[in-house]
This record gives sequence, structure tokens and C-alpha cells, in this order.
Amino acid sequence: MSESHEARVVCCIGDIHGFIDKLQNLWSNLENTVEPSQFKTATIIFLGDYCDRGPHTRQVIDFLIALPTRYPNQKHVFLAGNHDFAFAAFLHLLPPPYDGSEFSEGWKEFKHCEEREGWFNGDGYEKMHVQGRRWSGSIKTKFNVSKGRVYQGSVNDAGPTFQSYGVSHGSAGFHWILQSQERIHSPYLAP
Repeated sequence: MSESHEARVVCCIGDIHGFIDKLQNLWSNLENTVEPSQFKTATIIFLGDYCDRGPHTRQVIDFLIALPTRYPNQKHVFLAGNHDFAFAAFLHLLPPPYDGSEFSEGWKEFKHCEEREGWFNGDGYEKMHVQGRRWSGSIKTKFNVSKGRVYQGSVNDAGPTFQSYGVSHGSAGFHWILQSQERIHSPYLAP
């Protein structure tokens, strides 16, 4: 005898980049397009890059955190993109290197970029992964020729993420951001 399995709707969403309006519009379109009983049990896979570029990273993360409560029968998968990885590195949320080395060992490979990219040198940088330093730094070149737009603070365009948490880009106020993240977003940022 063969078992019959009803197909489950799977939706993949990527590159939200702090744009809450676009995320809310997309979600509304999914709710209105997918058959309601299928939407209630859908698997929603978020492909990462929740932060940077857009002005509402904090609201985007709040929206994502609320999904399991709002849609308890859905399955939600949250993958980290390179921007999310760099944000986590800045907040010192990455596990230590598996080989016991310090994060500063990884800086050597990219040292030639440090001055141009204006890597972060504030409180805590000594124990920070290179991506966290790049993410929170102040890039010297203000225009991204390859993308045809102005950088927003750093090579990762992280300025709007800082602003969504009420601190200026590249500030040594990462302790405030970390405390805010732990208080508000701890389920999302759990290692």
C-alpha cells in the first residue's frame, strides 16, 4: 500500500534588506494568492540578508520573530546571509574559530582592504571577526561604482541598520545594540 502525502506549499524569500514595506506587501500577496488552508501550513524559507540598505531592519526582524506566533502551523526556516553574518560578527555572536585561533588571524588575508574600507576600530574590535569590522566601519570611497549608488556607511551599507536601532553608524555603541537585541530579539539571535 502506498501512503498519500499532500504536497506542502514552500515559499522562499530572500534579500529583504531592511525594507519592511516590501516584506509586508510580499506577505500580503502570498496570503491572497496561496489557497488559505495551504498558506496556513506552508513552509516559509527566508534566505537571509534581513538587514542593511533599507531603513527598517529592526521592524523586519520584529516581523520575522512574530511569525511563529501569528502562524503556528507554518514551518519557518531562517537562514543567515552575508549581511546577517556580518551583523552577528559585530555583535560578537559568532562562536570562536574551530582551530582555537583568534579572529584577528583572519584579518591578515584582507588587510589590504582595511584602510579603503575603513574597518571598525572601536570598543571590542580586537576580538571581532573581520566581517564585523568591515560591516561597522566607515568606507572611505563614498560611491559604489559597480552598483551605481552611494554607500550607506560601510561596504555592507549597514548605516540604516544602526539607525533603525537608534545609534549612529560605526559608533562604539554596539553594547547598546547588543543589549537591545538580547532584550527584544533573543529568540532570533540565539546561537
